[in-house]
Amino acid sequence: MGFSILFLATGKGLLFTLAAILPIINPLATAPLFVDFTHGMDRHASHRLASSIGRHVVLLLAGALLIGSYVLRFFGVSLPVVRVAGGLIVASMAWQLLNTQRSANTDKAHMAQTLSDEDVSMSAFYPMTFPLTCGPGSISVAIAVGASLQTPVWGQTVANFAGGLVAVVLLGLIVTLTFRYADKLLGRLGEVGHIVFLRLMAFILLCVGIEIMWEGVRALWGELAVMH
Repeated sequence: MGFSILFLATGKGLLFTLAAILPIINPLATAPLFVDFTHGMDRHASHRLASSIGRHVVLLLAGALLIGSYVLRFFGVSLPVVRVAGGLIVASMAWQLLNTQRSANTDKAHMAQTLSDEDVSMSAFYPMTFPLTCGPGSISVAIAVGASLQTPVWGQTVANFAGGLVAVVLLGLIVTLTFRYADKLLGRLGEVGHIVFLRLMAFILLCVGIEIMWEGVRALWGELAVMH
């Protein structure tokens, strides 16, 4: 297998993973909660907390991407079924995002309000990372993406996962930077800009969900054809 093919596979894995997971995590939607959590903290402590959340996001998503599908296979769930189910979840989330009038974070805001200022420094993983930033939806999408990155060719699979892991690191970096500069970003983007950004990401996510589901359906159809 040539270097150019492996390079393209790595790029495809990177873009595919980034496009699938970024709209679900949507750090801009969680940024106001981070500002509330860190209200009254000094800037250094706030930046340290943002970095911790970013690292936790990378670990969660990388684990789901690499071994999530194998865990499901251990319980007897095949990869094509994982792709179909994951694609349905992604498409459903995208459809909801496309049809919602504005981003709703009522449950997240309620959870944020239950913590005192003293608890903020201890909340890097729960609830700021899980479930506020990287919840069950993000993890399930990462598992579906990991299943889609697997191919019969070992070298191409490695390249796909290499790109996927780079995307996961970029996602952690995006979360970290978004939270660090949440005040400035929210002020510049505004409500209208946030809605436009959300709609664009939702449409891309819908396309990715259909693609994941189609790969699963095609694989199941191939298995039926072999059986007959």
